[in-house]
Amino acid sequence: MTTVSTSPQSNLLTRLLFQSTISTNLWFQVLWLIMRVSAGGLMIHNGLDKLGNVQGFADNVVTYIGLPYPIFFTYCAAYTEVIGAILLILGLLTRLNAAALFFTMLVAIFFHIKGNGFRVTPLETAALYASFYLFFLVNGGGQLAIDAWLWQKLNPSSDA
Repeated sequence: MTTVSTSPQSNLLTRLLFQSTISTNLWFQVLWLIMRVSAGGLMIHNGLDKLGNVQGFADNVVTYIGLPYPIFFTYCAAYTEVIGAILLILGLLTRLNAAALFFTMLVAIFFHIKGNGFRVTPLETAALYASFYLFFLVNGGGQLAIDAWLWQKLNPSSDA
């Protein structure tokens, strides 16, 4: 049987990775799950679109906003949006994936502002995604996530 380190630093890291904001309301948790699945499921197609036309995205977006190594950053964004979204749906390492997805949405917001100014239409989708990912970054995956199950396994004496 292995034991989990209980030092204050390792406990803080474990808490940040796996423990969600506590709410025992089942309906709230179901809505939290629906929001997680929706925000993740809708993002997957964005990553797949980038993988479908790597050079086009690299030329028209990454180069346009001035980042170096456009092909590399296209793959980074695409795989973050596919793999990160799948892990978000599962509720596995939710905060870490939400942070990565939030960052990609900040870059998307920058792209839209640079290209179109503050016109609402192209900006609103990226901003909505960013707000969802910020929610999960702050609150975690909820009690209906793999993270919650892992938290219980790593901290059997905790209540939530």
